[in-house]
Amino acid sequence: MNSCEVWALGCVPYEEAWALQKTLAQPDAPDRLLLLSHPHTYTLGSAADERNLIWDANERAQRGVTVRRIDRGGDVTYHGPGQLVAYPILNLRRYADALTPPGEEPARLGAVDYLRRLEQVIQRALADYGVPGSVIPGLTGVWVETPRGAEKIAAIGVKITVKAITQHGFAINLNTDLDYFNGIIPCGIRDKGVTSLARLLGQPVDEAAFADALIVHFGAIFGFEMIAAHR
Repeated sequence: MNSCEVWALGCVPYEEAWALQKTLAQPDAPDRLLLLSHPHTYTLGSAADERNLIWDANERAQRGVTVRRIDRGGDVTYHGPGQLVAYPILNLRRYADALTPPGEEPARLGAVDYLRRLEQVIQRALADYGVPGSVIPGLTGVWVETPRGAEKIAAIGVKITVKAITQHGFAINLNTDLDYFNGIIPCGIRDKGVTSLARLLGQPVDEAAFADALIVHFGAIFGFEMIAAHR
């Protein structure tokens, strides 16, 4: 069984975390799962439309929100305190080779397969809290049914380099201040809302305990031995 290092980094400015991902995304580097949160930040992916930023620059400045255009897929999303952000830095070629029986053609794990695995990790972690997460065809992320209709609880946006190294990842709303999503049209989707695990449960979530559950499910879905490490 291959191993995956887990780096629990706390709250990290977005630019610092982005630079760290680029540094770690090397073909001969260990597989790693970075777990962290960010200060208030809106990120715009490669398909983002700036018209999906609702709050103007003055409003964002008053609320302490920075804006970054980045190289993941997708539109605009929010990162902030109370969110669990996961950045898997995985070598998909090495990972697929490890899954291939001796004597067979090397397997390949494509972007869609990788995304499906990330969705499963999130769904399993939510299920530990009695929350059934689901996917919606044609839309990324993990959703939950609420009295207001389907709402997103986890956003996913990734990049896979030409050397098959993954960057970026997903963000799960645990104790997130959902008001900050009013400053954007999340993922460019106008007709669906956003929620958090705390809102669904009616009480704050132990973020460290949720992270521990997520690590277990990540290891199970990807077949990794998860090893705590330090930066």
